[in-house]
Amino acid sequence: MYKLVAIDLDGTLLTDDLMISPNTVTAIKKAVEAGTIVTIATGRMFSSAKLIALQLGINVPLITYQGALIKDVNEKEVIYERTVPPDIAQKLIEISREKKLHLQIYQDDILYSAVENDKLIAYSEAVKVPYRIEPNLIKLAQKGVTKLLFIEEPIVLDYLQNELQTLFGKYAHIAKSKKHYLEITHPEANKGSALLCLAKKLGIDRSEIIGIGDNYNDIELIETAGLGIAMGNAVKEVKAMADYTTFTNNEEGVLHVLEKFILEPVNTSNYIEEKNSDSLPTA
Repeated sequence: MYKLVAIDLDGTLLTDDLMISPNTVTAIKKAVEAGTIVTIATGRMFSSAKLIALQLGINVPLITYQGALIKDVNEKEVIYERTVPPDIAQKLIEISREKKLHLQIYQDDILYSAVENDKLIAYSEAVKVPYRIEPNLIKLAQKGVTKLLFIEEPIVLDYLQNELQTLFGKYAHIAKSKKHYLEITHPEANKGSALLCLAKKLGIDRSEIIGIGDNYNDIELIETAGLGIAMGNAVKEVKAMADYTTFTNNEEGVLHVLEKFILEPVNTSNYIEEKNSDSLPTA
């Protein structure tokens, strides 16, 4: 019934320790062997997502940068790409300077920051990618950037998000991917739009897609997929719109989804009863 599964990484496929359970890896490989296309839909850089794709043994286009870039694992084809307009990127950099906020920008799959600090180092270590220091970020912005990421305390980002939404809401996609991450991409760069683009290329109908996520940047992914699934640890807004809620990322929630909807026959009557349920499933 389902031919494509798009899975978010942080808070979804990855545990809080940034690991993937061996059982989940095995289930993904079984799903692929059975003919299902399993891909990643993440806010992370392509280079970071590729490392995980190789670990999973999947060789398909990956949705990265919140949907701003779809690129095949072999890096031979860019299927979809949207960059933040230079003027918007420049204004965001100026705001970060004025407010003394940590900002990272991404260009040509390279992570840049104006200064080296604990936030940058921790991020780089977590996603396993290097970084470059460029004091003049505006110079880079003039060529267009794939994504901008503010890393600050949640309350600071709440106020900032409201301000940026008022200033740039028509010209950028602004969403939290974690409590302390606020990400800005092109207005057409979201996981839902990217998912539809990939599905069209693969000849897969929207009804044949499963999308799994946990945070605000997964809202379009959940809305777009024929079967939108929220993790047990998902924010309430994602759970409210999901068709089904699975276990948490620390309880092999993705494994449960694959076993229930891909590796075992789907029981339609049970699915209808569980649709839009906020309660966690039983194994």
